[in-house]
Amino acid sequence: MSQAALTCANIEVDFDGFKAVNGVDLTLDRGEVHFLIGPNGAGKTTLVDAITGLARYTGSVVKDTAEKGAVELRGKKVHHIARHGIGRTFQTATVFENLTVAQNLDIAAGSGRSPWALLRRRKHLPDTVVNVMEQIGLTGQAATPAGILAHGQKQWLEIGMLLVGDADVLLLDEPIAGMGHDERETTGRLLHDIATDRAVAVVEHDMDFMRAFASRVTVLHAGAVLATGSVDEVSNHPRVQEVYLGTAHPTAPSNDMEPADAATA
Repeated sequence: MSQAALTCANIEVDFDGFKAVNGVDLTLDRGEVHFLIGPNGAGKTTLVDAITGLARYTGSVVKDTAEKGAVELRGKKVHHIARHGIGRTFQTATVFENLTVAQNLDIAAGSGRSPWALLRRRKHLPDTVVNVMEQIGLTGQAATPAGILAHGQKQWLEIGMLLVGDADVLLLDEPIAGMGHDERETTGRLLHDIATDRAVAVVEHDMDFMRAFASRVTVLHAGAVLATGSVDEVSNHPRVQEVYLGTAHPTAPSNDMEPADAATA
């Protein structure tokens, strides 16, 4: 059975009187890939900013931890939130481009080591780094500078850096942007693999990718939750169809669910 890893209750983000996020409740469960979708301005990225400490909000974000039980994250600094196992990627992968794949992962796994020790080449990598490098499919690129990796490989490396840092709630912002078909399929399989014992949330507007790999979907619109459920449940929801198709068609097939304004963010 799934277990809640992160619970958001009545999250509101206000920018000078404009509610970018308006009373959002969201639960991210271990064992699922939870997609957050919606048109431009729906509040998807702002919600993630709130969870990770980059946007002030009212409401509650509670992280379930094995060591301390339920921990309230509201008011904590960004690095403290990360230490509680919340990992986040952005639309453009952030890696150390002049360092190798192995060094990037080793640094990400190196909490508590001195700066010199972090940068020093080591004859033997920790098992965690070796295992994650295999999981993200970059073992053969261990000695390759991150800056010359293919676009998709950089995204996988950034996900790997979260994994070696013990993140068990991953918030991924458009992880397949700019990828080709094969890279997208590999990424989808990777997300399901890492979600086995973690919670993975994906901010996305690619409906084909969502239909292929979502365990659960939350649709945001005008800062509020429009619907939450399985792909079929959300696809056939009248209000979701209205927002995405421009008119309500309760009998419309689920594979027609595309943003009416061709939203790309």
